Amino acid sequence: MLDALTKRPGRRDGTIAQAVAAGMPAASHRSFADLGLASLSRGAAMLVLLALGGIVVALAHGAWPALSTFGFSFFDTENWNPVTERFGALAPIYGTLITSLIAMLIAVPVAIGVAIFLTEFCPPPLRRSLGVVIELLAGVPSIVFGFWGLFILAPFLQLHVQPAAIDGFVGIPVLQDIFAGPPYGIGMLTASLVLAIMVLPIMAAVLRDVFETTPTALKEAAYGVGATTWEVFRRIVLPHTRGSVIGAGILGLGRALGETMAVTFVIGNSHRISSSLLAPGTTISAAIANEFSEATGPLYTSSLVALGLLLFVITFIVLAIARLLLRTNREQSR
Repeated sequence: MLDALTKRPGRRDGTIAQAVAAGMPAASHRSFADLGLASLSRGAAMLVLLALGGIVVALAHGAWPALSTFGFSFFDTENWNPVTERFGALAPIYGTLITSLIAMLIAVPVAIGVAIFLTEFCPPPLRRSLGVVIELLAGVPSIVFGFWGLFILAPFLQLHVQPAAIDGFVGIPVLQDIFAGPPYGIGMLTASLVLAIMVLPIMAAVLRDVFETTPTALKEAAYGVGATTWEVFRRIVLPHTRGSVIGAGILGLGRALGETMAVTFVIGNSHRISSSLLAPGTTISAAIANEFSEATGPLYTSSLVALGLLLFVITFIVLAIARLLLRTNREQSR
């Protein structure tokens, strides 16, 4: 006690004293630890960059034979014929973009609604249970969604939804082309619905956590001046979490773009572009999964690797746009 009371401010603590007693100055000890931590963190960052660079180099090397043979026509040609070794990626590109776009148009509003219900309206005893269910759905393997889509959703759409849509939109411009053709059950629309159901749980879970970060004092102040729940969400919660909402949407879009097995089950795997959402189609990942084991010739294999490189580029562009949106939102909020 006396020693503690008479301890001078400049006196070293036990840890530093031990370092000095061991013959190592305190400053050198701290510098050595900082240098080690900096080296480890720098090595981890370099390892990630090396892995990314290795993936890019491997994809570019494998895709070069196809790209050098077909040139730009590889990207704007629909024809995909392994017999004549004529390959074009336009149909997979179209299918990837359309299915992902429709899935996001369905999933984003629903995920926001689920998150609002869990944070604003759900009774406390039920909130935790529903949150656990949503998190469990987010962890369901994609192949399970594929089986469900093939054996449950596709027959239901074929018998009840697609015939009604075909008959109901006859004579209406644009819509009659979008919902034209025989009701196959499988097709672009079915794949889009499966993708929407797949990305919905993870987006809802992320948005729920994001909305809960809004300061309670701000919401209580808004309720205190007579604001409705919708006004609180639109004027308080959404501006406070706008950047995170964009991030959650990009997270769902990234999974939708790269999804393979679930889409392969229900999209029909046809290298054709049709204006009808009911027609079979394909995506980049589905085409690779379906045909890589059958690719015998070097040009065939190179074309599939080129599809993988193309999917990598599309994902990179999406992430770059997301970063731009987040930066713009951050600058506007200042």
